[in-house]
Amino acid sequence: MTIFYVVQHGEKERLPGDPGLTDLGRWQADRAAVWLGRAGVTAVFSSPMRRARETAEAIASVISAPVREDPRLRERMNWDGSQSFDEFLIEWAASARDRHFVPQTGDTSWQAGERFRSSLRDVPAELGVVAICTHGGVTVDLLRSLVGDQALAPQLLESIPPCAITTLQDQLVLDIASVSHLK
Repeated sequence: MTIFYVVQHGEKERLPGDPGLTDLGRWQADRAAVWLGRAGVTAVFSSPMRRARETAEAIASVISAPVREDPRLRERMNWDGSQSFDEFLIEWAASARDRHFVPQTGDTSWQAGERFRSSLRDVPAELGVVAICTHGGVTVDLLRSLVGDQALAPQLLESIPPCAITTLQDQLVLDIASVSHLK
């Protein structure tokens, strides 16, 4: 049995491409790291995107473990500046409404959820308690695949708070988007 703490990255800079964390985002990552260390995390996996990687590095420093990157944990879509932000948001909303909508760049919601699920399946069970640093959209995509839209609060379909932690036991959802560790 594996416990996964799926960690939404901390607050990011509002820039296209591959932005890092803000000062608040680093504080959030540090708070999550302390909580996860106390929860017995033994391994850290991360999306290769900078904001998730910086969040993962905060956790890794607390538990003295390396960060293992997995490109399957990347976001469904990432605004790279090749289209206006408004156009990006329109496509993001369309992909959230229709899990099979194909955006100009990125994956469908369904593809992203399945890619995340395959990443979880490949984590060695002997690791026991694992932190997975990723993004809000792909986390929602995974949750939609695991429990269906009806089981999710409507506001979660739009956004997961920075550094929120979703807890899974293997692929059973135990808790969604907790931010109690940030208080």
